Amino acid sequence: MFRYLLRLLCALALAGCASVMPNGEGHKAFEEGRSLVEAGNAEQGLVRVLEAAKLEPGNLEYRTYYYRQRDAAVQRYVALGEHARGSQQFDLAEQAYRRALNLDPTNARAIDALEILAVDRRHRALLLEAEALLKQGNTDAAHAKAREILVQNSGHREAQALLRRIEALTLKAATATPQLSAALRKPVTLEFRDAPLRSVFEIISKQSGLNFLFDRDVPGDLKTTVFVKNTTIEDAIRFVLVTNQLERKVLNETTLLIYPNTAAKNRDYRELVIRSFYLSNADVKQTANMIKALIRTRDLFVDEKLNLLVMRDTPEAVRMAERLVANQDLGEPEVMLEVEVLEVGTTLLSQLGIQWPSQVGVGVIGAAGVPGTINWSELGQGAGLLRLTFDDPLLLLSLRKQDGRTNVLANPRIRVKNREKARIHIGDKVPVITSTTTATGFVAESVTYLDVGLKLEVEPQIFLENDVAIRVGLEVSNISREIVSRAGTVTYQVGTRNAATMLRLKDGETQVLAGLINDEDRRSANKVPGLGDLPGIGRLFQRTSDTLNKTEIVLLITPRVVRNLARPDARLEEFAAGTDAAIGADAVTLPQGAPYAGIGGATPPAPGTIPGAAPGFVPGTGPTTVPGPIPTPAPVPGPGSSSVPPSPPATFPTPGAR
Repeated sequence: MFRYLLRLLCALALAGCASVMPNGEGHKAFEEGRSLVEAGNAEQGLVRVLEAAKLEPGNLEYRTYYYRQRDAAVQRYVALGEHARGSQQFDLAEQAYRRALNLDPTNARAIDALEILAVDRRHRALLLEAEALLKQGNTDAAHAKAREILVQNSGHREAQALLRRIEALTLKAATATPQLSAALRKPVTLEFRDAPLRSVFEIISKQSGLNFLFDRDVPGDLKTTVFVKNTTIEDAIRFVLVTNQLERKVLNETTLLIYPNTAAKNRDYRELVIRSFYLSNADVKQTANMIKALIRTRDLFVDEKLNLLVMRDTPEAVRMAERLVANQDLGEPEVMLEVEVLEVGTTLLSQLGIQWPSQVGVGVIGAAGVPGTINWSELGQGAGLLRLTFDDPLLLLSLRKQDGRTNVLANPRIRVKNREKARIHIGDKVPVITSTTTATGFVAESVTYLDVGLKLEVEPQIFLENDVAIRVGLEVSNISREIVSRAGTVTYQVGTRNAATMLRLKDGETQVLAGLINDEDRRSANKVPGLGDLPGIGRLFQRTSDTLNKTEIVLLITPRVVRNLARPDARLEEFAAGTDAAIGADAVTLPQGAPYAGIGGATPPAPGTIPGAAPGFVPGTGPTTVPGPIPTPAPVPGPGSSSVPPSPPATFPTPGAR
């Protein structure tokens, strides 16, 4: 019976070993698959691991490894697709999502990502169509395309920016000041001496087709003298108005309203606009003060919470404010400071010589070995024994030499804005307890903390040339010793080394600050009196100890400019500001290339060319010339009257006369 039981147990053991031992083909496939996965070929490697799991269905190691590596590969491909989709590389993103689904067809994240990718592609196509329509000038269709994108994805940044551009163009077109027709840039020659102003405008109206409306306060007897040659009609009208203290308002491309240039009339006729500035970087209060000082705008509203500035002024003043804000609303420079602090320490210890006992004692041994006394009458009878005592050990030979080096390294990196302070503290906060006793005997304790270690304070200033000026303050402190007061309060003696400097470095330049050295040299000798001072042999009766401690603080600092000030264009740094009476108005000058004769003649233009002509003007028509003498003009109406009283004929000299 026992023999049969033993055979059964052996058979069961062999079966268990067979089930535990790996199958040859399955193990080989698993090893190949794992090698491929570790080499970076996850797809083929997982196929081999899956084959191994199928060959050995009961092997949990194969299945666990397969699922773990498959999930990691799927997450990696999905992350790659997200990155590609964020940079609008849609084909690469789709390829990554497809590879993730090949490994795990039921992965919900990859399935959702493919659907989102299809929407992004459709939105991208709509955005490109909207951009093309906007370039063609079809703002309504472009607006509809952008709106279609935002209806499906309200957070689409590019569609939001395009819609804002379209709305800005539409608003600009709706609120734009009417401009005179381009045909009025055609050259003209005018010669009048002390002629009625309204008669001059009547002649200009007949020659150019302009319509003039006069305010009732424009004097009817106002006269003017004009001698211009080959000057555009628009410039001639503008200078006639300026020299007679008049102003104009363009009603449409062929109609002008003439009114006196007074504060009351300007309030009546000058239109005002409201402009909102959402500042990204500049301080809204400083910007408001700048606009008040330079443009003298009184109607300003400041919202510090939104960093919003709203102003109401003339269109010319608003355009000037836009340029000023564009100059000031710039991102602040930032710099990354790479700091490396080293505390290099050297310790040299040398102890040589023989340490002899420093004292010798004589004592009396009494009964039972306890200290006793000497009775001089019994001295000869052996009543007590004398005992000599020495230091233990009696002799000590010191042969010790120790060399030590310490190199404590701190390598922080800190990013800081321009003209802002940054602080670094590497060390400990040591508690200091202070006790206070009241008159009733109550004792109150308070704890304060003392910073000990490395403290670094930097304040950078970034220049346009990528130079960085840095104000550096460095302090290294340590606890030298503890001091206990009579009341039991513990205080600390702190040793410190500090340095402060101002330096200017280029971007990426490294500066080394060193020389904060603490040098300690201690030498001591223990000698046997008299014997230790003997020449030569005295070395046997003395013990020397030399200690040398030297530490040095080294600071390496390297600035790296992360973002510098984006300097505006030259056209924003200097531009015409109008006159003191009209901020932002057009300059009282003639365009370059437009000859101005004043009183008298001027060199005529070269054949086939027309100075000051507008683009598209056909050469050969010649300048419009108003010769003198001219026929009797129509009666000039008085203030508030539509009739024109008779006026004597006006005669003018030939060109060049004075």
